[in-house]
Amino acid sequence: MQNTTKYALEASLKRLLQHKKIDKITINDLTADCGISRMSFYYHFRDIYELAEWVCVEDGRRALQDKKTYDTWQEGLTQIFEAVLENKVFIQNIRSAVGRERIESYLYKLTFDLIAGVVEEKSRGSELKEQDRAFIAEFYKYGFVGVMLDWIDRGMKEDYHIIVEKLGITLHGNVANAIHNFEGRQ
Repeated sequence: MQNTTKYALEASLKRLLQHKKIDKITINDLTADCGISRMSFYYHFRDIYELAEWVCVEDGRRALQDKKTYDTWQEGLTQIFEAVLENKVFIQNIRSAVGRERIESYLYKLTFDLIAGVVEEKSRGSELKEQDRAFIAEFYKYGFVGVMLDWIDRGMKEDYHIIVEKLGITLHGNVANAIHNFEGRQ
């Protein structure tokens, strides 16, 4: 039941954002649209911006699903781009209301999970310290998010498949090399 309410609020927020800016949407608008009480809303979220963050992260989680391996990370990144493009009005509305930093935060959560899965897989059986694994994942996370934010800022017009392909070329073998380099200094 808990997730049903959250998903109903997600659908309502996305519907309402088609016609209103996020800072003009009220809790009453949301709860009336999806037929729940205000208390139900506050049981799950502090405010509309927390709901918006949950929606972004949840959309990304659904897009990624099991695409957190070395062989599937490009597919996972493609699916994140697709989720962002599919929710273009939502993303642009939130971007204009809360700024680039908030969107960055949402995207960092998504991409860190993706990259951390790849780093974990590639470092299995090694003596690589957890803090070094996290550092490698953080490094690549910033690169991915920077590229995606630039794409969002340019209106999401470029073909994201080309962007993902270029990221793949840039990163080919580099995660394994980073792991090897960190192991060599231990």
